[in-house]
Amino acid sequence: MPADLSQVVGFTLEDKPVAWNKRDLLTYAVGVGAKNDDFQFVYELDPNFSAIPTYPVVLFLKGEGQDVNLFSETVKGRPVPTMPPIDPNRVVHATQSIEIIKPLPLVSGEGWKWKTRYTGVVENKSGIILTAENSLVDPKGVVYAKLFSSSFNLGAKATGEKFSKVIAGPPQGKPIPKDRKADWVVGDQTTPEQATIFRLSGDYNPLHIDPRIGKAAGFGGVILHGLSTFGFAARAVIKSAGGNDPNSLKFFGVRFTSPVKPGDALETSVWEVGKGPNGTVEVAFETKNLTSGKVVLGGGIAYVVKTAAKL
Repeated sequence: MPADLSQVVGFTLEDKPVAWNKRDLLTYAVGVGAKNDDFQFVYELDPNFSAIPTYPVVLFLKGEGQDVNLFSETVKGRPVPTMPPIDPNRVVHATQSIEIIKPLPLVSGEGWKWKTRYTGVVENKSGIILTAENSLVDPKGVVYAKLFSSSFNLGAKATGEKFSKVIAGPPQGKPIPKDRKADWVVGDQTTPEQATIFRLSGDYNPLHIDPRIGKAAGFGGVILHGLSTFGFAARAVIKSAGGNDPNSLKFFGVRFTSPVKPGDALETSVWEVGKGPNGTVEVAFETKNLTSGKVVLGGGIAYVVKTAAKL
């Protein structure tokens, strides 16, 4: 009997304990390119010290531990009904979004949980795309962040036929205006050590440090974590449209379109495109790899509480 992929949608994983401290926030900040004068993100004694609001994206892999972890074990999880075995070396991060509901405390303490349910599954001739809805909740069950992520499982087959069922997903952004230049353009530079640093936030996938793995996967060597590039772009939006106020960012989402290699130069272009919910403005953005010439983050959407920019 063919697999019934409809059973995947709505399936929930066991809650995962997660935790962080100030050192984790500092590590994440430098992993996404924060500079030595970004005191609010890199100096714990700065009076405005705070988490970069996209930090929760790393918690699924980090968990509650402070030591390294084995990537193949962290992504294994509870078996999903009717899903075929997934090769972790053939999983590509397709999309990621985060809604920041409440600012993170600088130290979590015990009792925080990561909740996951699958809200979409698509099978085509190339593989299976899974969409998960994740929530970060405190010990009292208060939601601090809501995230959607989708993964493209290359070559995976369940039914062998086209299938699609989606019950929930993130908001989709407006297209980038073609009739005007970006309102803000923020350049940045990754370093040759960028992936080496970012992996310390919890994603120890060998693809991001072992050139042999990257070559075998067809990337020609090590590539930077997509979530590091995600953080570079979030910093750019906060710095420009958000006036460098971390509390300005309320929602941030992207589609991963091309890899980045450690050492590549990045440029994020940001357009204000209208009103967002709850007094925010909506911005569209894309991040380009100036080294390869390719767009690496497309379909960018953010809701920002707009203040005067301080570039």
